[in-house]
Amino acid sequence: MESGERHIKIALVGIGGFGSLYVDQLLNLDEASGAVFVAAIEAYPERCPKLADLHAAGVPLYPDLFSFYEKNTADLVIIAAPIHLHKELCCLALAHRSNVLLEKPLCVRTGDAAEMLEAERLSGKIVGIGYQWSFSDPILSLKKDILSGVFGKPILFKSLVLWPRAHSYYTRNSWAGRIKTEAGTWVLDSPLNNGMAHYLHNMFFLLGDSMHTSSAAKTLTAELYRANEIENYDTAALQVFTANGTELCLYVAHPIHDTVDPRLHFRFEHAEVTMGKDMILQAHFDDGTIKIYGNPDAEPFKKIYTMIKAIREHTIAPCGITASIAHTECINRVQDIPVQPFPRDRLNREMQGTDCLVWVTDLATDFMSRFSSEHF
Repeated sequence: MESGERHIKIALVGIGGFGSLYVDQLLNLDEASGAVFVAAIEAYPERCPKLADLHAAGVPLYPDLFSFYEKNTADLVIIAAPIHLHKELCCLALAHRSNVLLEKPLCVRTGDAAEMLEAERLSGKIVGIGYQWSFSDPILSLKKDILSGVFGKPILFKSLVLWPRAHSYYTRNSWAGRIKTEAGTWVLDSPLNNGMAHYLHNMFFLLGDSMHTSSAAKTLTAELYRANEIENYDTAALQVFTANGTELCLYVAHPIHDTVDPRLHFRFEHAEVTMGKDMILQAHFDDGTIKIYGNPDAEPFKKIYTMIKAIREHTIAPCGITASIAHTECINRVQDIPVQPFPRDRLNREMQGTDCLVWVTDLATDFMSRFSSEHF
């Protein structure tokens, strides 16, 4: 922080669930950032495991964003709220002249994105969408190299993530695994629109025609499956072709016994870019040269400091509303595809204490094989 600069005031909406990780970060802000945590906004603060720490730090609590703005203001509002509240809260913060860091995904319906873009334009403020890989040095360096043409034409991008999620994951709130809430509000919660949204967005983002844009799906095919007793899908295989002819394939699943963290394999004319279980992103050129980019997960909350810097310097976020729309558009199109239940004879149930994990026989083997092959 330069001498004479005022502090950037930060408020956090949502302190339970994923929001509790933001609480940790904001209670321990780097002093050099020149930022200060001024408020936590949460309707049910008792659900936050860090509540005592907030009280000890003297951070005031407000039940909602309206109440906060009646008494306070913020330069940056971080929103870690349920998916179906993203548009409303983002637009409210912008209307009160706050910059916004909104957790992924951008919003639920494509029409919401247009409203958010207009709200951002009218406010003159900055909105960043919290796809942390899009704020990371490894991904941004890779994207610069893709745009510079050093790899040649992108041909095939493949990603795979297998993360077990037990019964408690779907009962942790009233909207998990739902298409609409009980009140009839669209939520479209699914692996592609929540836990694994990063990896679909990441492929679109890397293929954008500038550092702040994303490519989009021209055509798509998807297989959607359900093992758990939920409304929406918990497993998906997705194939997309962009307008430039690049094929994107993504394999994601929650009814899995063992964790497989993100695997990437991107094929270009003159190189392959991969990330295996070591989480190190690297390029292998046809001439034998190797370039190491690093671990895109190494600094998941760098996005906070990037937003602080953007506010001070009056620049834009590397990943904003425009760069995130392709993901939302894709999710809306995928949702029109029927969900198929897995056959009962492939379902396994394993008690984990008082919790229960449902997993599907041979699903991991099938998806790993498809990820490794040349065909969808």
